[in-house]
Amino acid sequence: MPELDLTTDHKALDDDLAARRYFAKFEHITRRLAGVAEAMERDRALSALESDVVEAYVRAIAASFKALSLKYLVSGRIAGIGQRHLTIDLHESGFPIFQEIVTMANDAAQAGKHLAGMPDAARLKDEMVRQILGERVVPTRLQYAMSQRLYYEALAQGGLYFAQMHPEAQFTGEAPSGRRGFLLHWGVYDSQLNVPVLYLMDVEDSGRKALPLDEGRWPQAQAHLLAQSAGGLKLLTVARGFDADFADLHPKRLRRLHLGPMYSSAFTLQTGPIREVLEEARSPAGEDWALAWTVEDLESERVEVEKGWFSTTERQVFRLDPLAGMGAETGATRVTRSLILPQRPFQVLAEKDPEGFRSVRKFVVGREGRVLVYG
Repeated sequence: MPELDLTTDHKALDDDLAARRYFAKFEHITRRLAGVAEAMERDRALSALESDVVEAYVRAIAASFKALSLKYLVSGRIAGIGQRHLTIDLHESGFPIFQEIVTMANDAAQAGKHLAGMPDAARLKDEMVRQILGERVVPTRLQYAMSQRLYYEALAQGGLYFAQMHPEAQFTGEAPSGRRGFLLHWGVYDSQLNVPVLYLMDVEDSGRKALPLDEGRWPQAQAHLLAQSAGGLKLLTVARGFDADFADLHPKRLRRLHLGPMYSSAFTLQTGPIREVLEEARSPAGEDWALAWTVEDLESERVEVEKGWFSTTERQVFRLDPLAGMGAETGATRVTRSLILPQRPFQVLAEKDPEGFRSVRKFVVGREGRVLVYG
């Protein structure tokens, strides 16, 4: 069987003005996502802690986009330089391709070395002024050098979203069982879907030492969770595997949040109602977009005890969606699909009322940042 050519869905933004518009759009979107997380907290779809965790990941995503915007600040103006255009997945993603995120992580690991070998920003500015006044030319190569300087400075500051965001554990209190409760959270950048994916797992810990302080269990748990974070795996598979491999860690709930795709008539290709909505809305700059936000949720229904010769082991039995066998198909208790979009596209969507979007929750963001929830 011939291999699929995934590059047919990729597009290089070879014009610096187009790249700037693209990054400005995502800056606008990421600023609004904190309001969406707060709205989900008000609706009790997220706890206060979970809302804070999600907002922290959103800030990291925003920081990564900011860094990439500096890297490609003069995209397309310089000939003879290697990767000088941002590449995005224009079909069912709208985000930069996975390789962009991997390259950024590699650059971040060597940011200090790059900065040590570069002129500082003040010197570059002085040279640009002299070239403009003395030679009366646009100092394109100096502008490129400045953009790279700013890029590596942003990487050195940290707080970025990478291809893997290693699991962290936050104590949530004593569980009803008397065990310690933890929220485990981590993230990946899906290499096939080209979107950020977050995981939240509620765990009860019956070990003798608290999980984050346990030098034996915690590194193993982190490695296990990252290895099981492939998008093609069902939540049921991930939760059962964790439950089986760690006898004293009991997963009570597991959620997976897909932050994307992003749709925009200016940058992506889409079909069906969403294409018609964005085209008919004719939104002004910064408001021509819609972002899908999907939450898969798996909950433990009960515990079964397996008795051996010398010990007993708890096993979680997870609740699957009983409707039309969808639980077995999705491997989740429920799947909640949402769409985040500005007011004008929402008005067109409400007027057209396509059947496939009636069960989708709509988070409508105003220019002042207020978020209203419909559906």
